[in-house]
Amino acid sequence: MAIALGEEWSQKRVSLLEQKEVIEDDILRQVAEILKVPVEAIKNFSEDSVLNIISNTFTSTDTSTLNAINYQPTFHPIDKVIELFEENKKLYEQLLASEREKVQILKNKGL
Repeated sequence: MAIALGEEWSQKRVSLLEQKEVIEDDILRQVAEILKVPVEAIKNFSEDSVLNIISNTFTSTDTSTLNAINYQPTFHPIDKVIELFEENKKLYEQLLASEREKVQILKNKGL
């Protein structure tokens, strides 16, 4: 923000501006242009309104944001763990059968 406002601006000066209750119209206009929002949007800014808009318009089907939404699974997590355990057990048994088959083939060849 300080860079966009010009050379006479520093991060400290921007921080002081952020703390002001009333901002001069010309500075407010510059900030609005930089942020690409109407001056009225800044003048009428309300944290409650912003949070309300975000909570009412936030939707996502991206699984990376599951922690950000109210996610209620339609399955019992323990059931899924048991399914994974059973699948793992079957794969292990298949691997063991394959190794036994290899050993038998090697024995039959006399190695």
